[in-house]
Amino acid sequence: MSTTAERPAAAFPADRDQVSDAVDAPLRADVSALGALLGRVLTEAGGLGLLDDVERLRGLAIAAYEGSSEGTAVDGAFEEAEALVESFSSERAEQVARAFTAYFHLVNLAEERHRIRVLRARAAAGAGANDDTLANAVARLTEEVGEREARRRLAELRFHPVFTAHPTEARRRAVASAIRRIADLLGLREQVAPGAIAPIELDRRLLEEIEVLWRTAPIRTTRPTPLDEVRTAMNIFDQTVFEVVPRVYRLLDDWLLGEDAGVGTAQAPSFVRFGSWIGGDRDGNPYVTADLTEEAAAIQAEHVLLGLERAANRIGRTLTHDAADTPPDDALLDLAERQSRLAPEVTSQIGIRAPHEPHRRVVLVIAARIAATRTGDTRLAYGAPEELLADLRVVQGSLRAAGALRSANGELQHLVWQVETFGFHLAELEVRQHSKVHRQALEEIRAGGELGETTLEVLEVFRTIKRLQQRYGVRAARRYIVSFTQSAEDLANVYALAAAAFPTPGEAPELDVIPLFETFADLDASTGILDGYLELELVQRRLAATGRKLEVMLGYSDSSKDVGPVSATLALHDAQARIADWATANGIVLTLFHGRGGALGRGGGPANRAVLAQPPGSVDGRFKVTEQGEVIFAHYADQAIAMRHLEQMASATLLASSPSNEERNRAAAADFADLGARLDEASRARFFELVKADGFAPWFAQVTPMEELGLLALGSRPARRGLSVESLEDLRAIPWVFSWTQARINLTGWFGLGSALAAVGDEDLLRDAYARWPLFASLIDNVEMSLAKTDVRLARRYLALGDRDDLAQLVLDELALTHEWVVRTGGRGGLLEGKPVLRRAVRLRSPYVDALSLLQLRALRSARADGKVEPADADHRLLLLTVNGVAAGLQNTG
Repeated sequence: MSTTAERPAAAFPADRDQVSDAVDAPLRADVSALGALLGRVLTEAGGLGLLDDVERLRGLAIAAYEGSSEGTAVDGAFEEAEALVESFSSERAEQVARAFTAYFHLVNLAEERHRIRVLRARAAAGAGANDDTLANAVARLTEEVGEREARRRLAELRFHPVFTAHPTEARRRAVASAIRRIADLLGLREQVAPGAIAPIELDRRLLEEIEVLWRTAPIRTTRPTPLDEVRTAMNIFDQTVFEVVPRVYRLLDDWLLGEDAGVGTAQAPSFVRFGSWIGGDRDGNPYVTADLTEEAAAIQAEHVLLGLERAANRIGRTLTHDAADTPPDDALLDLAERQSRLAPEVTSQIGIRAPHEPHRRVVLVIAARIAATRTGDTRLAYGAPEELLADLRVVQGSLRAAGALRSANGELQHLVWQVETFGFHLAELEVRQHSKVHRQALEEIRAGGELGETTLEVLEVFRTIKRLQQRYGVRAARRYIVSFTQSAEDLANVYALAAAAFPTPGEAPELDVIPLFETFADLDASTGILDGYLELELVQRRLAATGRKLEVMLGYSDSSKDVGPVSATLALHDAQARIADWATANGIVLTLFHGRGGALGRGGGPANRAVLAQPPGSVDGRFKVTEQGEVIFAHYADQAIAMRHLEQMASATLLASSPSNEERNRAAAADFADLGARLDEASRARFFELVKADGFAPWFAQVTPMEELGLLALGSRPARRGLSVESLEDLRAIPWVFSWTQARINLTGWFGLGSALAAVGDEDLLRDAYARWPLFASLIDNVEMSLAKTDVRLARRYLALGDRDDLAQLVLDELALTHEWVVRTGGRGGLLEGKPVLRRAVRLRSPYVDALSLLQLRALRSARADGKVEPADADHRLLLLTVNGVAAGLQNTG
């Protein structure tokens, strides 16, 4: 981070020969340039002294990392770095932490730009035979099942991401906005056309924005409200998702139509649907009320309707087709007449501007009606998105009849796809509540007497759902998820409460009540619970109305906290297989909803590979998954990356149920059933040895920042459901993962696997399973990534914060054993060997994360010595700054 030739820029160092050759030159150039600009900003803000301290710590961290073997040996450089951190004043420690955090934000942007360059290069070269595009997926499926069956499956394809608020998303919205502005400027760096921004002007603007990033307080002083979280998600919809979705469809449509692309009637289905828990998920979050849910839905509707209105106006202004050359058909004339009767003033004004352009007039009136829908003008408003779609298709039909095929199938088709995908609600707002809350509310209602505040709120939620369905359509809010579903009665209670909320029978909203099986015991009991669920009369009625469609949600977080990552992975796979068989036996069209997270300990890792590893029959062309906080930004903040993500996930969803993929998974599951049982038994025993040890919970709070994280304003939802740190039972799984990740131990991603692999001991068998069993390969690869981000030097120091040497040694022994056996199972010489891009990213980031971890350890040691961290003191501020930095550096934290 320097301004002179004598000072190396705070970037990927050029002298790191063992990794620098793997870094593409444009990426190196971007990181070096950004590092140098940050160095200038630091010098201007804090003088050369600040830059010197940052450079000294950076150099020592790099030397310590490179002087270790696989990052495990403690050497003089590491101890010197630790001493330097301890020597900083409180003010200097905060400044250095902020510098490294800002650096990570810039590196993330550089890597994002590089991903975009790679995607563009691939697109220019054409999709390869093994490329995971949707077009290749359709082609491969066609080879296996024939064109007719492949097209049928494509027509029923559904990828359904659900955005959720992330209680460990550490960035402020102001910081995220500054990052996006810098990203836009980085995009300008690649413009070489005449008139592009001059390099000196670009650097000036970059310096200005980097200064804003540096001077913007990176930490929140107050917790974000659920509405803050809603508005943050809206930025993603506005900037990328709304525009990207029709472009993804268009890529497929052009391939399907071939030479008729642009003139033929669209064949690509609108296969993406979005959901949101932000503003609807009230499980353990007292700040999510019925009023807030309604306001969240209104915010979403405002954004999507404004987007549709602008698109319709833009298209309408371009449809300047003269009636003489492009005559309207009878359907369009009829629509125009109906519009004139409905809104004579509007149609008259538009008619003056476009007297001989009937298609233009009709579409501009459509835009006016969308605006009326947004503002609540019931005289002109559309009653439902289906009415808008019908009008748009009339316009398309008239243009086609007049021979204006490209106008009918161009931007107008994009608008049709957007309405099909987003409706008037943008993302379906899903409600989630704990089964215990429902039981208590129903008991109170049946007991008679005055109802308590919680029960009144539960009932008001159903009235809110009804209003949302009436205002925006049933699709806007119909899914109701029951956390910790442990019986069919837990699901029946929702219908009973919905009926109790309305005085007249039959007034309740349309509901799809979704069981969420989270713990190991609940997963094991899932099909029995579903049997009881099917016996409910209301459920049978709903199934008849929906074509026997049923959704079941699986929780990755709590199952992993219950039995460890290995047993949870196997239990989830087994539960999916059993639920899929149950659905087939009962004639159910099943959608499994995967509550995955960004962290590897919560089901994270490459999601498209995970889709292909699912049991036969469990996907069947439908995949629904949560996407949280930092993962939302990683997948959707840039349009090119968002397109790639949507296409990858859709192609994997389509191919998961191909005969070849299902047969591969079926054969592997049978061949390695005994291996899975042995892995389960050994890993679970080892996990229980740790977490069921006397005093484990308070020790966990000592050796990680878990207790302090509860003081930090990271998200609107509390970190615990109410119990003290003496018990893990009520600790939310996300902060459980987050705490171990911040401590650089990543225990939730790997603990128990080493003992399990060693207990099997047959290296040939394990390598065979790695080659042929997709589930096992995905598990090993995810653990390998988790281990690569683990640092034993730092782990030792965090574990030393506690007073249980026995538990600390248990963790370190298992870490070493897991490292050894993961490498042996993969048949490699070291972690991430053969994965140069991933290895580069981890190895080049790790020293800088190490520096932040040392600063965090300083804050935690002080807190442990004082007995607590006060929200206003220097240790608290430093801890929060380092949480931000480590999250930015590791990228998948919780």
